[in-house]
Amino acid sequence: MKENWSQTKGHVVSPVRGRRAPSTRYEWRVVDIPAAVSRAEARTMLTEHAEYGQWELARTLVFIGGARRVWLRRRTMRVVRTDLV
Repeated sequence: MKENWSQTKGHVVSPVRGRRAPSTRYEWRVVDIPAAVSRAEARTMLTEHAEYGQWELARTLVFIGGARRVWLRRRTMRVVRTDLV
């Protein structure tokens, strides 16, 4: 029997820690992956984040029961305006 879409896909939790410091080099994303998601599906999901969102794997935590929490990070780009002379 096929499982419900919401039960098989990961849940994204974006941590909010107040205002970000101007010197912050990375943007963070926390992804919770339920135990019902296979390793192959989790790998595919994280690969898509890496390829299309420029995220890289920073940390992985496996809970008792098989659920996983993954921390992804990517560099933030600071753009300086050049039209103000």
